Amino acid sequence: MRSLLFVPGDSMRKFEKARAGSADALILDLEDSVAPDGKERARGIIGEMLRAPRKGQKLFVRINAMDTGHSLDDLVAALPCRPDGIVLAKSAHGDDIRLLSAWLDALETAYGIERGRTQIIAIVTETAEALFNLGSYKGASSRLWGLMWGAEDLAASFGATTNRVDGAYAAPFVMARNLCLAGAAAATVVAIDAVCTDITNIDLVRTEAMDARRDGFGAKAIIHPAHIEPVNLAFSPSDEQIAWARQVVEALDHGGAIGVARLNGMMIDKPHLLQARRLLDSIR
Repeated sequence: MRSLLFVPGDSMRKFEKARAGSADALILDLEDSVAPDGKERARGIIGEMLRAPRKGQKLFVRINAMDTGHSLDDLVAALPCRPDGIVLAKSAHGDDIRLLSAWLDALETAYGIERGRTQIIAIVTETAEALFNLGSYKGASSRLWGLMWGAEDLAASFGATTNRVDGAYAAPFVMARNLCLAGAAAATVVAIDAVCTDITNIDLVRTEAMDARRDGFGAKAIIHPAHIEPVNLAFSPSDEQIAWARQVVEALDHGGAIGVARLNGMMIDKPHLLQARRLLDSIR
C-alpha cells in the first residue's frame, strides 16, 4: 500500500467517489470527520461501505481513541463486515495496540473470522505524551502493519499557533515525523507519512511524498483524490531501482553467506542487501 485515502464515515457519496479512484487503501473515518452526535449513524453507514462490492482496494476503519468510550462500539459495528484493518486514532503507547489486538482476537472469534486477519495501523504522534513512547510498539502485535504520524492534533496538544513556517514543518513537528520513522523501523513495520492539508498544492504533496520515500517511509496518508497520483508515483520504485535491487541480491545473496561485492564501481554489503530485499518486497 502506497496511498491511504481518508473518507468521512458518514458520506456514501464521498465513499463512492473514493472507491472509483486509484488509492491503494481507503480509511473509513469514525473519528475527526464525524461529529459526536453522529457516531452511531456513521457506524451504520460504514457497514454499508464495507458490504459494498470490493474493487481491489484495502478498506480500513479509523476508530476513536481508547480513552473516548467509543472505540469498542466502533469495533463491534465494523468487524462483522470484515474490514481489512483498523486504524487507531491517538495511540499513546504500544499497550494500546496490545489491548486492541486482544479485542480483535475476541471479535474475530465471535464473528467467525480467521484469527489475525484484521491488520492494525496506529497513529502515534497526535499527543505530546505519545512522542515519549515511540519505541514501545516493537513486539506489540503481529497484526501491526504500520505507524502513521500526524501534525494537526499534535499542534493542539502543544498549544502551537501553527505547525508550518513558510510551507515547511516547524522543528517540533519534524521531530515527531522522525520519531515515527524510527519507531516504525524499530518495530519492523511500515512508516506512513502524514496527510498534506494544503489540498490544492499538488507540488507540495509531491515534494512531501518524494522526501518521505527518500527518508524511509513506505506510504503516505492523503485527504483528497487529487493527491493519489503524485503519492503513488513517489512510492513506486523506478525500473532502474528495481534493476539495481535485483543486481544486489544476485551479487550478495548466496544461501545466507553475505559478504562484500562491487557493483557499478561501488562497494555493496549487508545494508544494501536489506534495502534491495525491501524494495523488491514492495512490488510483490
